[in-house]
Amino acid sequence: MMDLSGASSFTYNFGNYTDYDYNTTANYTPYVPDPKTLPCKIKQMDLTIAWPMLIILLIIFVLAIPGNLLVGWVISTSKQALTPSDVYLFHLTIADGLMALSTPFWAVALVKGWIFGNFMCKALNLIFEANFYTSILFLACISIDRYLVIVHASESLRSRQRMCSWVLCAAVWALGGALSLPALFFDTTMLDSDKKLTICSENFDIGRASSWRFATRVFRHVFGFFLPLCVMVTCYSITIARLLHTRGFQKHRAMKVIILVVIAFLLCWTPYHITMVVDTILRADLIVFDCAKRMSVNMALALTNGFALLHSCINPVLYAFVGEKFRRNMTLLIQRKVRQERISGSKYSRSTSQTSEGNGAVL
Repeated sequence: MMDLSGASSFTYNFGNYTDYDYNTTANYTPYVPDPKTLPCKIKQMDLTIAWPMLIILLIIFVLAIPGNLLVGWVISTSKQALTPSDVYLFHLTIADGLMALSTPFWAVALVKGWIFGNFMCKALNLIFEANFYTSILFLACISIDRYLVIVHASESLRSRQRMCSWVLCAAVWALGGALSLPALFFDTTMLDSDKKLTICSENFDIGRASSWRFATRVFRHVFGFFLPLCVMVTCYSITIARLLHTRGFQKHRAMKVIILVVIAFLLCWTPYHITMVVDTILRADLIVFDCAKRMSVNMALALTNGFALLHSCINPVLYAFVGEKFRRNMTLLIQRKVRQERISGSKYSRSTSQTSEGNGAVL
């Protein structure tokens, strides 16, 4: 869902800033157009911006797909009982992977406009929007589970958490699907009849477009950034405070991972949400409009949106590759597969399943 107007597409959307040409004669008072409704120059993204965006999207696709597949493979094939954090991380890899799968379509739209039709315009934005929300909400779920495990550790609580984790995952997917429904407003629009430039952008044809856009922006900021961030900061702050009063190398490693999680979240998503707030202010006429500002905000939204997508590549590194438990289980799993190709693996599988102590595949 990448719209340079603030929704979700790497193509321009000037639908709210265009006007018709007016002819004047001696019988009519000359028309003085509103500067805000004069058409901005419609063109495809400048190559100085398009190439960095293409590189970012390529990096996301190349790193996010194998990284999330590897994490999902290790978790799903684990012989150990999964912790709630492992369950949330497994669903997080699905959300991040689906988001990364959409990047080739946005890459093509950068240079060719939208060529995939109206159905794909709606479907891809719906998928992207749903996974945008679910991935961030699963991050919040992981922070809550880490808080409960470290601050309120008890066997009875852990057993209840395992029972509730799958139910909570279903609730997160349902909430993400509900919050993504505004993506159905996306349609293909022909901007330039001569050049056949088509974009995939929001088209609010029910009620006032400004009201719909403001409502969707509020939901995006609240459920897609501020609420998960408040949950993460609160849970991790209390968790770090508890870890500071404990000793042990593993505790300090956990604290380092927690700090990296919050920093990565802020670095990836804060610029995008700040830019979207500026775009909303510009559309609400709280600052003076001109085409230069409109173009600058459009470019900033595209760049920050692409940069935010890098978070889907970082998640496997932060939650898996940094963790010693994940590396150990991944090594055992690879060794098991290699030996199974040489000998009958039943005896080996029983022996390796006993070499790793404790619960959980990753966290």
